[in-house]
Amino acid sequence: MEDLERRSSSIAAGLQSMGIGPGKRIGLLVRFGEDFIALVFAVLKSGATLVLIDPGMGRKNLIECLAATQPDGFIAIPMAHTILRFFQSRFPNAKLNVTAGRWLPGLPGVTLDALERHSPQDLRLPPTQRDHPAAIIFTTGSTGPPKGVLYTHGTFNAQIDQVAGHYQIKPGGRDLSCFPLFGLFNAVMGTTTILPDMNPIRPADVDPIRLLDAIDQWQINQSFGSPALWTKVGGFCAESGRRVESLRCVLSAGAPVPPRILEQVRAAMHPDGCMYTPYGSTEALPIASIESRTVLHETAALTRQGAGTCVGNPFSGIRWRVIAIEDGPMDDIAKTRELPVGEIGELMVSGPVVSKTYMTRPDQNAIHKVKDGQEIWHRMGDVGYIDAQNRFWFCGRKTHRVITGSRVLFTETIEAIVNANPEIYRSALIGTGELGWQTPMVIVEPWPKGTNGRKLRNDQLPEAVLKQLQANPSSQAVERVVVYPTKLPTDIRHNSKIFREKLTVWANKKFR
Repeated sequence: MEDLERRSSSIAAGLQSMGIGPGKRIGLLVRFGEDFIALVFAVLKSGATLVLIDPGMGRKNLIECLAATQPDGFIAIPMAHTILRFFQSRFPNAKLNVTAGRWLPGLPGVTLDALERHSPQDLRLPPTQRDHPAAIIFTTGSTGPPKGVLYTHGTFNAQIDQVAGHYQIKPGGRDLSCFPLFGLFNAVMGTTTILPDMNPIRPADVDPIRLLDAIDQWQINQSFGSPALWTKVGGFCAESGRRVESLRCVLSAGAPVPPRILEQVRAAMHPDGCMYTPYGSTEALPIASIESRTVLHETAALTRQGAGTCVGNPFSGIRWRVIAIEDGPMDDIAKTRELPVGEIGELMVSGPVVSKTYMTRPDQNAIHKVKDGQEIWHRMGDVGYIDAQNRFWFCGRKTHRVITGSRVLFTETIEAIVNANPEIYRSALIGTGELGWQTPMVIVEPWPKGTNGRKLRNDQLPEAVLKQLQANPSSQAVERVVVYPTKLPTDIRHNSKIFREKLTVWANKKFR
């Protein structure tokens, strides 16, 4: 920790000597690792606003998002700088640039090595308030173009307080950081970060043995990873009998975590360990959490019947309410209508971890931000209901609901019924045809043959799954089931959020 403190202060002093400080926006395009962590804290110490972007979103989205932030410069690896040179006209203000890595002709002359030669004592920490901008972080873009969310220093402080307090994370622990941003939290919480041998933008392709070996070697006690990652690890442990008893706390977020995965990972951990599935979004994180025992012993059975996925009770300081579904803007609290317990609507939240504005695509502020005097509520875009125990049951994304001539179907309620079938890895409810008169269809991705006890052929699956849906009153409206020819398309960040929009285009072309 002392090394990180000293190194980040030296880099920050070097950044200030270049003119980087309050009022400047600096894009960071560096692979996750020691340099990444040190640079994040260095930019924050300098007083500049950090622009963090997921390289896995694709080159077109990456350039569009970076350009929208109007950066004053980039700290980037040589490859990224080389690519950025072809788009110089999109970044007219980007004059403050640093090469993080081997310098080559044509790259910015200021290098990370040169910045580190500055003395930490040269750093002049600017006066920072909780409402001062700290970072612009982009959403995954799983339901539209990525949006740049403004994080203040107060946002980060609140997130750390919530995570450390709720999950009782104490200094001295060891975390296997399978999601880069959680590694930043570790440094502040006094937890040692172990970097896994994996591609962080392809968690579904992880090698379970390498992760499990790292847990044993370093006696890891906690780890954060996407559902796709724990699906791979949990499945391997269930088949091989491998256990990692040093592991006592597992977090998984980004999409609903199937109960079978919770069960498999829990069985491989320390017997007293806990697996949590925190809920939230880039704009509001964390919002709620539930532990695996509650899911396995209580809510999973209801989920399999079509009740949605319970994400638990809210974190301290979080206020929430479910309002009537409306696709248009509702910029004032007076325009919303709160729904009673048990009725499905859109979730809106407020609290210290809830962002106040989008810095890019400002048109989305009117859609997602609701004023309540001095308070700002965020419309999550998620639909579901609050139960009598003040728990939120997630039923899907608002934009993914299927509207027929007689009823509305929600993705999570239908897909959970399908996913309970041991032959199915995951599924997606979509609607074909004209909006408002859509035909419900479920597209499935089966487990690879011979995996998870799978026995049926692909040509037998649609009939079996449709029969399963017809047996449940809440899913009888589904008229067709098809097997997707490859893996279902998912987001880059977690490999778990299904791109239903792409599936809808595919199905409309193929089946109309």
